[in-house]
Amino acid sequence: MASIISAPSFISTSQRRNSKVYRQVAGCIRRSPAIQAMRVEKPLEELYNVRVERKVSQQRLAELGVSRWSVWKTGKCQLPWDWQVDQLVYIEEGEVRVVPEGSERYMRFLAGDLVRYPKWFEADLYFNGPYRERYSFRAYGDD
Repeated sequence: MASIISAPSFISTSQRRNSKVYRQVAGCIRRSPAIQAMRVEKPLEELYNVRVERKVSQQRLAELGVSRWSVWKTGKCQLPWDWQVDQLVYIEEGEVRVVPEGSERYMRFLAGDLVRYPKWFEADLYFNGPYRERYSFRAYGDD
């Protein structure tokens, strides 16, 4: 079992920071690509202003009138897409991977998710099987 070595409490903070072990550990952490990536990478939803509600309740769906929205469905495919207006989407079946233009990362949305795509958003959509959604175009500021 590995144990953590700590400096005795009577050694000051500045003495600990100047110790050889502290400098080595701190240097490894600062240079670690994984640590650096965790510091700078925000969730894609936040970066691109895509809002998602997971496992939406039937009450919320009724409030929004989702049953009256238009239906769109597809099978396995890849589709480049850009949104000319805000769009609210409720995924009824399947899943979609959304890769924003210029990104190597993706967002994943599943059946039961309510997703708000912002106007002018561009992405590639990847569907791995049967997919069905209900959608509604929104005016700016509509929630």
